[in-house]
Parts: sequence; structure tokens; C-alpha cells
Amino acid sequence: MYLINIIDRWIGHGENLSALQMSVRATIIFIVLLFLIRVGGVRIFGRRSGFDTVIVITMGSVLARGIVGASPFLATIAASAVMIVIHRLLGWLSSINRRFEKIIKGDHLVLYDKDRIVKKNLEKSSLSREDLEESLRLETKSSSLEQVETAYLETNGRISFILKKE
Repeated sequence: MYLINIIDRWIGHGENLSALQMSVRATIIFIVLLFLIRVGGVRIFGRRSGFDTVIVITMGSVLARGIVGASPFLATIAASAVMIVIHRLLGWLSSINRRFEKIIKGDHLVLYDKDRIVKKNLEKSSLSREDLEESLRLETKSSSLEQVETAYLETNGRISFILKKE
């Protein structure tokens, strides 16, 4: 009972938390988050596919509720741990099954192929020719599509270019 009183004094409960209690909660959440990132892998922050972004945003929201006392503290940590485990599991299943990977992460779209813009895919992805050319300038330091063999809209939202062989 004494331990519960000490914990309650330091992390509090409910939404009426002092600055010190929120700071202690934020510190604990930070340490737990570092551990969860290690368990989940840096892939969550590296590739930035839609799949990864959903996890990052959701975890941020859940953990923030724990810091400000809008949700029970331990429940937010548990929910975040479950999300990391699910993310790892889905990532692993995606790595061994291409069909499952396409369902979870999507597939790239060909935007430019053999000297031709694929208009239906540009429209499908809400991109303009100018968006394609801007990415070309940023990625290849060139402004001419004539040197491009193929351009893809990747699952992480970036446009990649395969240049023609000289």
C-alpha cells in the first residue's frame, strides 16, 4: 500500500496532474519509447511507408494521452507495446509473402516509362507532370525526362528514377 501511494504521488492519476507528475510521466514514456523503438526496429522511422507512418502517429497519440493523464498511464504503455508487436508481426509476414506485403504496404506505380508519361497513374496518384519533373530535378539534378528510362511512385510516397544507359 505504501508503494502505491509513492507511485501515485510521483505519476498521479486522472487529468489533474502537476507539472512534476507530467514530467515524470514524460520521462518514463521517453525511456519506454526508446525500448519500444529497439524492439520495433528503426524501420519505423527509416522507410516511412504509409504502414510505418500510421504506427508512428498512432503511438504518438496514445503515449501523449498517457503523459497528460487523459488515459490510464500503464494502459497507454501496454497499448503501445501491442502496436509495436503487431507492426513487427505484419512486417515479418510482409517479408515472407509478397501478396500480403502488397495488401499492407501497397505497390509502386509506374509514372514514366520508355519516353512516355503514364497519365492514368499520375492522375491516380494526384500528381502532375510538374511534380514528376520537380522530383527529377531534386533526385537526379537534371531537368530532362529524356534521360529517364522509368520513374516510379514508391510505396513511401517518393518518386524514384531509373536512368537510361548511355
